[in-house]
Formats: sequence, structure tokens, C-alpha cells
Amino acid sequence: MNSSDTLEPTPLNVVAADGVTRGARDSGAASDSSSAARIAATRLRAGLAAASQRFVSHLLPPLVMLALLVLVWELLCSRPGAALPTPGRMIADTWDLIVDPFFDNGGNDVGLGWQILASLQRVAYGYSMAVVVGVALGVLVGQSTWALRGLDPLFQILRTVPPLAWLPISLAGFQDSNPSAIFVIFITAIWPIIINTSVGIRNIPDDYRNVARVIRLNGAEYFRRIMLPAAAPYIFSGLRIGVGLSWLAIVAAEMLIGGVGIGFFIWDAWNSSLISDIILALIYVGVVGFLLDRAVAFVGTRVTRGTTAN
Repeated sequence: MNSSDTLEPTPLNVVAADGVTRGARDSGAASDSSSAARIAATRLRAGLAAASQRFVSHLLPPLVMLALLVLVWELLCSRPGAALPTPGRMIADTWDLIVDPFFDNGGNDVGLGWQILASLQRVAYGYSMAVVVGVALGVLVGQSTWALRGLDPLFQILRTVPPLAWLPISLAGFQDSNPSAIFVIFITAIWPIIINTSVGIRNIPDDYRNVARVIRLNGAEYFRRIMLPAAAPYIFSGLRIGVGLSWLAIVAAEMLIGGVGIGFFIWDAWNSSLISDIILALIYVGVVGFLLDRAVAFVGTRVTRGTTAN
């Protein structure tokens, strides 16, 4: 067969072959697009199902209980002669405080936002000092048998003193209400931090201590690489208890020292017979206390990587 007898592709054949190729390419692209759409739809359904499950398991129960609480409140306080306002009446009476929590008319006449911030500032000072001193003393008591025998009885006695019992002593010592309130927070929060830290230090496994001896860690390295990571779950348990007690103590102390603060706001509202203001302030106190606890728990989870104290 001569080369001239070989079939050469005609333009029609070329067009036909190219058409088949393009058709196959378009069909593949359409198939890929359809698969991607199905995957996206599947992921969306899975995400919606997971979100719905989280809502039912985590958010729905407290919402239901809150609705029941409000309903009971409404039923009990809507009777004639009730001493407390209904939820609707409370919101109506305190609407100005709700919509404008940061008004400032001078002096102590400020919104609830400023009142809470003033209390949080005192808590921040007192609680921070309690963390530093409490962790240091907890490490000392946990590491030293002599310190444990000498200081633990003293700690056990002092921690049973009610927080407000320290207020007259602090007022006499500082001669000022603000540092006195900070001292009450400090002395209230420090005991659970000391106790939990010392327990965590004493519960460090002996294997960790032996490894530290083998690799010859110095005191600073042992503290940073062995002691703190091992005792962190216990330390953060104490920190959570401490922050809750701090918030309780400042509200009680501010009722007595006066000035700007959520505790004084509640006491002043009582003297003015503003029961709705008191209820609103109590709601704010509860929410802020919950957020403080969640914040410390969140940091603790990140630091300890989910490890809990046994």
C-alpha cells in the first residue's frame, strides 16, 4: 500500500473527534460539579444536624427551665397584695437602666454598667493578688513538710472566718474603703487557691520526680516543666472557686463601704424601696458571676488540655 493510499483525516473527521473530546470533557466537568454539590449538601445537612443536636442537648434544657422559672415568678407575683413585681412590671420599671446601662449623672448616680465595672475592677485587683500569693504559698506547703505542718493549721483556722468579718479590721488598717474591699476579696479568694495548689503539688507522681532527678533539672526548670503542668488541673480548680468567692465577697462588702459598685447599688435601691432595681441587679450579678467562672474554666481547659483534677 502506497502512502498516497493512506486515509488522511478530513476536516469533518477532525471536527467529529474534537466534538467527542469536548463532549467527554463537558460531561466530566458536569459530573465533578454534581459530585461537589452533593458533598456540599451532605456537609450542610451534617452541620445542621450537629447544630440541632447541640441546641437540644445544651441550650434547650436551660431555656426550658428559665421559661418555667419566669412562669412561676409571674404566677406567684401576679396575685393581689404580692410584695414582689411580676417580670413584666420589673422590666417596665427598670427599662431606662436596661437600655442605657452607661449613663453618668455624676457622683454615685451612674448606670448599672459602670456599677459592675467598678466592682469588677476591685475583683481584678484582689483576685490577682490572691492568685500570685496563693499559688506561691500552695507550692511551698505542697513541697515542704515543715511548711505544711507549720502553716496548714493556721490556714484551716483563717479560712473559716466569714469574708465580711475581715471588713472592720481592713477598714481600721487601711483607713479607706476601696483598699479595704480589695483586701476582703484577697483574703476570701486565697484559701481555695492555696489548698488546691498544695494538693496538686503533693499529688505529683513519683515517676515525674525521678525523671527530673535523672535529667538533673534545676529548681526553676523543675518548677516550669514538671511541677506546674502536673499541678495545673488542681490549681485551676482552686482558681474557679476563688473567682466565685471573690464576686460574692465584693457584692457583700460594697453594701457596707458605699461608693460606686453593684453591691452599693443594691443596698441603695433597698433603701429607696426600688425592688425592681434590686431584681435587675441580681440578674446582672448572676450573669457576670457565671461569665467569670466560664472564663477561668476556658483558660484552664486550654492550659491543662482538658485534664481534670482526680
